[in-house]
Amino acid sequence: MSVFAWRKRTRGKGKRGTVENSESMEREMENGTGPKRFPYIELVQATNNFAEEGKLGEGGFGGVYKGFLSDSDQFVAVKKISRRSVQGKKAYISEVKIISRLRHKNLVQLLGWCHENGDLLLVYEFMANSSLDFHLFGGRTMIPWAVRYNITLGLASALLYLHEESGQYVVHRDIKSSNIMLDSDFNAKLGDFGLARLVDEKLGVRTTGVAGTWGYMAPEYVRTGKATKGTDVFSFGVVALEIACGRRSTQPEYEGPHVPLVALVWESYGNERLCDVADK
Repeated sequence: MSVFAWRKRTRGKGKRGTVENSESMEREMENGTGPKRFPYIELVQATNNFAEEGKLGEGGFGGVYKGFLSDSDQFVAVKKISRRSVQGKKAYISEVKIISRLRHKNLVQLLGWCHENGDLLLVYEFMANSSLDFHLFGGRTMIPWAVRYNITLGLASALLYLHEESGQYVVHRDIKSSNIMLDSDFNAKLGDFGLARLVDEKLGVRTTGVAGTWGYMAPEYVRTGKATKGTDVFSFGVVALEIACGRRSTQPEYEGPHVPLVALVWESYGNERLCDVADK
């Protein structure tokens, strides 16, 4: 009984700690510039009460809805974190804490947040052309090579900013084609910082535990749990191959679903048939 009571108190403290951390962080942000707190009722109205027909997608921590803010006359994307997701609450805190400090043309801009009525909401600029994977693997019109090149450059620019130019050392940890959004001109913008981590360069990289998406994670990251600039760069390389080949990292269609794209490209390179795997 005493062990059960201790565990219950510990879990309670953990939940209170998460809420207190988010509230403290939000109070700090309200005194600064950048993303703002949105009233819950405003986001309910903007999304037509989170109508299913306005749903843009579903992530691991909740749904994303299209909304319209009449006061600022702009469309937005509203991420609604599931109340049942403990990891979602941690991702909410991580995302607000990290991305609110960042400003770059190739990062999805966080416009604001809402922590009200037990709901956790994040408000982003709306991306008119959805995500990169939607266009690469959706069976629609082929993306021109010049556009693919610019998308790759945009993603590289975002990573350089996160790793070396932002004044912080930010490791994203979940770079993949579905997290690369495209604006109305098909400019790439990296989003979803729920797994991102700030790294203190004086203390060095610490083991964080493996988090991310299979097929995009560097082998050394899976082995050690240490996320670095290099592990982000590996993920960038996988996305670059997807862009060039038009195939998913873990499901190259013509070779069968169990041949990873990286292995397929290496094999083609060794056989001097690299052009065979390029998108046609």
